[in-house]
Amino acid sequence: MKDVQNQEGSYHLDIEKVGVRDIRYPIVVLDKVKGTQHTVATCNMYVDLPRRFKGTHMSRFIEILNEYRERIDIRYVTDILHKMKERLNAQSAHIEITFPYFVEKKAPVSGEPGLMEYTCSYHGMSEENDEFVVGIRVPVTTLCPCSREIADAGAHNQRGYVHVRLLYEKFFWIEDIITLVEGSASAGVYSLLKRVDEKYLTERAYENPMFVEDVVRKTANGLTELGIFRWFSVSAENIESIHNHSAYAYLEWGESPRCV
Repeated sequence: MKDVQNQEGSYHLDIEKVGVRDIRYPIVVLDKVKGTQHTVATCNMYVDLPRRFKGTHMSRFIEILNEYRERIDIRYVTDILHKMKERLNAQSAHIEITFPYFVEKKAPVSGEPGLMEYTCSYHGMSEENDEFVVGIRVPVTTLCPCSREIADAGAHNQRGYVHVRLLYEKFFWIEDIITLVEGSASAGVYSLLKRVDEKYLTERAYENPMFVEDVVRKTANGLTELGIFRWFSVSAENIESIHNHSAYAYLEWGESPRCV
């Protein structure tokens, strides 16, 4: 059959990224406790397209995804990128995978278990070199130091989100990063709490006030102490409880990779 995509292009322009977006796909990822975890990801896959080709072969992206459906974890992303370049005759390949990741988390006093959801992502790029960044979004509790200082009783607190992006070079567990981030806030967030847990967390947050600036700096300190990341970024956003806006802070450490 006639291969229209391989016909010569008429615009004489290179395309940096061409491919498929918003593929909803079941995947299996590594789980520190259970070994593996089944989840559903949203995937974007692209390659470059030289001017001499009219189009790319969209079906081949899905074929490659099918081949790796049981091995889509941090150990195999670069293999997928290399396969994309090989199968599509490309010089560069990009992949973005976003998925919910669930961790069983016990309440701090009662010990009641509940499932917490964390949004995770893999962003990979392969050209002459490979780059791979892991993203993890962690809900936290923060209590305002200023409010605590000026109020006669109490202080405003709120749920916030910390988003870390980590340049992957050495293996690490998602769960360990989550624990580090939660320990950098006023208190953690849980899916199931009893009254004794609420009392504990309220008092813990009051004794551990944090601005968003404190959260990103403390998280960054913890990441540098691990000594396994050449680059990372940390952002913190408080969904303020008494203001009609959010508070936000962001920092980067190291030389930023091209794939972010």
